[in-house]
Amino acid sequence: MFKYFKKLNYPIHLNKTDVRMAKYIISQLGGPNGELGAALRYFSQKYTMPDDMGKALLNDIACEELGHVEMICEIFRQLTMNASLQEMEKYGLGDYYVDHGKGIYPQDASGNPFSVLTIASSSDVLACLSEDMAAEQKARSTYENLINLTDDQDLIDILLFLRQREIIHYNRFKELFLYYEKKLSS
Repeated sequence: MFKYFKKLNYPIHLNKTDVRMAKYIISQLGGPNGELGAALRYFSQKYTMPDDMGKALLNDIACEELGHVEMICEIFRQLTMNASLQEMEKYGLGDYYVDHGKGIYPQDASGNPFSVLTIASSSDVLACLSEDMAAEQKARSTYENLINLTDDQDLIDILLFLRQREIIHYNRFKELFLYYEKKLSS
C-alpha cells in the first residue's frame, strides 16, 4: 500500500482571501480535468496493466493525485476562509454557499458536480495510457489557465508546482506506453 505523511506535497500559505480564484480552483478538484478524476482513473486502470511495473506506476501516480486533491482543498479553504457572504455571492459562490457553506465539495468552476463520466478505462493498455497522457496534458493546460487568472505569487508558485507534476506524470505514462507498445508488437 502506501504510507500517509501528514503534510502537503507543497506548503500552502496563502495570505489573502480571493473568492474569485477559489471559484476557479475548485474545478481542479471536481472538474473534467481535475485531480479527483485523475486519481480514480489511474486506480481503475491499474488493473488493466499486464505486469507489476505498470500497476505500480499507475498506483503511485494515483496516490500522488490524491495528494493533489488535498492541496486543492487546502487552497480553496484558505482562499475562502475569511470571505464574507457578500464576497461569496459577488464572485458566484452564493449557490455553493447555500449547499456547502465554505466546506469542500467536488465540482467544476461552473458549479457542475463531479462526475465519473470524464473517467476512461478499458482493457486496452495502450488506449488507457493514451488517455492518461491526454488527461495529464489537459490538467497541465488547466493549471496554466489558472496561473493566467491570478497575480498572487504565492498561489502561482503552488500552481507551478502542480503543473510541473502533470508534466512529470505525462512523461512517465509516455515511457510506459512506449515500453508496452514495443512489448505488445513483438
